[in-house]
Amino acid sequence: MRTTILSVFASLLCLGTLAQNEKQNSMKLIYVYDPLCGWCYGFSPVIEEFAKNHSDEMEIEVISGGMITGDRIGPIGEVAGYISQAYKDVERSTGVEFGEGFLEGTMKEGTTIFTSIPPSKALAVFKAKYPEKALDYAAGLQKAIYYDGVAPSNIQHFAKLAEAHGYNSKNFLAEVNLPNATAMAQFDFERSSKMGISGFPTVVVEVNNKLYAIARGYSNLDQLEKQFEQLKQMVENSKAQ
Repeated sequence: MRTTILSVFASLLCLGTLAQNEKQNSMKLIYVYDPLCGWCYGFSPVIEEFAKNHSDEMEIEVISGGMITGDRIGPIGEVAGYISQAYKDVERSTGVEFGEGFLEGTMKEGTTIFTSIPPSKALAVFKAKYPEKALDYAAGLQKAIYYDGVAPSNIQHFAKLAEAHGYNSKNFLAEVNLPNATAMAQFDFERSSKMGISGFPTVVVEVNNKLYAIARGYSNLDQLEKQFEQLKQMVENSKAQ
């Protein structure tokens, strides 16, 4: 989902405070995305570059938002007409490409069930072991789905992707098939909802136990950097008062 007015990034929005039992850090980046969000796929190069630029300043966490769950789950053919136009907007605005595996395979075949749950479970299991690699893994999940045409339910492929990042595939599969994996994904969905996030991608920075959105919808790198600098300046000004 892309915000229609990019000027939304001209102001910072405080999303509230964390519960007292949350770990408090001076600054933390929270990237709320969904593995089936096309705009998140387009945003992946931006957030990866931004995270690399600021890896020495803050911890980075990725949360799945649960975009396609419940009665939204169904064959991609039901929404193929919309996607066939929307993906072009994403390509024009972000520079990413949707692959033939998705456009000529998944889209044309039409019966692949679109659901956020399996790839969100995969991310939850992966980041529990390798939180520092979660952003790369999340981007890999989206590339698999939107470029290679991998079905969102293909846990075997997600296990191979996990192994490419150092997670033994057999161990990964054992963990992702446990009931706890579903609970972990659901916990992420609930966290996203409690933060008041209804669209993806959203980038949040936690500062002194408060949450600030610095991007709602697609943003380019310059816009994201500008918003982050404004937030840091606001924090410095508040310290001086």
